[in-house]
Amino acid sequence: MEAETCKKELVIEIPVDVLRKESENVTAQYQRTARIPGFRRGHAPATLVRHHFRDAIRKQVVQSLLPKFFERAVKEQKLAVVGEPRFEDLKFDDEQPLTCKAMFEVLPEFELGDYKNLEAEEDPGTVTEADVDQALEELRQGAATYEVVEDRPADDDDYVLVSYQGRDVKEPGAPPLEARDAVVPLGGKGTVAAFSANLRGAKSGEVREFDVPYPDDYPQKSLAGKTFRYRVEVQSIKKKVVPAVDDELAKSVSESETLADLRVKLRAELETRRRHQVEKVTMSKLLEQLVNRGQFPVPQALVEAQLDRKIENIVTRLVAQRIDPRSTEIDWRKLREESRPEAEKEVRGSLILERVAEAEGIEVTEEEVDELVRATAEERHEPPAALKTRLTREGTLDRIRVSRRSQKALEFIYRNAKIIRKSEGTSSAG
Repeated sequence: MEAETCKKELVIEIPVDVLRKESENVTAQYQRTARIPGFRRGHAPATLVRHHFRDAIRKQVVQSLLPKFFERAVKEQKLAVVGEPRFEDLKFDDEQPLTCKAMFEVLPEFELGDYKNLEAEEDPGTVTEADVDQALEELRQGAATYEVVEDRPADDDDYVLVSYQGRDVKEPGAPPLEARDAVVPLGGKGTVAAFSANLRGAKSGEVREFDVPYPDDYPQKSLAGKTFRYRVEVQSIKKKVVPAVDDELAKSVSESETLADLRVKLRAELETRRRHQVEKVTMSKLLEQLVNRGQFPVPQALVEAQLDRKIENIVTRLVAQRIDPRSTEIDWRKLREESRPEAEKEVRGSLILERVAEAEGIEVTEEEVDELVRATAEERHEPPAALKTRLTREGTLDRIRVSRRSQKALEFIYRNAKIIRKSEGTSSAG
């Protein structure tokens, strides 16, 4: 193995007698189905079949035997192969052993070192009354109702229900932008200013036409730098009605009977959530210590797979925002290369956690996997059994199992670490 990489080479040799036997087997297969002029199917002599299909037979012999002998060689040397091997310098001459050089990557060997006595500072993340107020306000806003306004035109803070069609001024023949039952929060932070300006003062049933010039740096690249002419029909105007902060609100948004009881419950939920967030940050610090301490090479096959997942996540987020990834100006190749150092660190961390899990006998039960699938299915609003079947077919279920095992290993490291609480000035086991 090369000193600074996980690359390795092996010379594979297949004996003549093995090649001869496999060649006879493949020839017999061709003999049963081959069509050769002058002979009925299945009656042509083996020598003639071998002559007619020499290249195809030799190719099938290689495809059949080479992977088997490669697997045997790596097992004999107890090598943990990552990814697929690449075969080079194939030599296959009559009555001579077949030789080939196999190029591949293996998991690196490295010293795990002490992972049970790490130290890290931790901010206790105190929950304040202001935090409880904010959580309560979010519940209040979520309980708001929307009442139709009929006695006045639209104004800021109203929610205007519209249908519209927009066309590029310079390309009026291009497919238009269309929407039905779209909600426009007038003066809202995310509302295009031209929509707010031109719909302010509109009444239900009114139709307004106006141009919207989009800036060059507009997030949706398909609109950036263009001007669209919109025809907008106002269907209705609604105002947001937010309930008062009182006992009635507590009853409507929770099982609490009083506002005071709701505040107590919110504080407990916030403290639990904050504690998990703090622990997650501390775990990242501990893992970073292990990663920085163990600067061993990582297989590029694993790095490329991690980069694939990163790009997939970005694409998924764009699609969720209804942005066509193909319409963006993202330089995917540049983004991939810029993400490579981070991906290498992530792979190194995952290899360390795998070793910790192995050393501590940490495993993931089928019940734990099912629970993770159930949680994911609930988020995606699909049956757990159907999701598990699909994840198994896609090969994602094993990734979930490995990810959970790594997380359990990281939790083990945290529990055995020396955690220094900043505000307390004291330390304790995680």
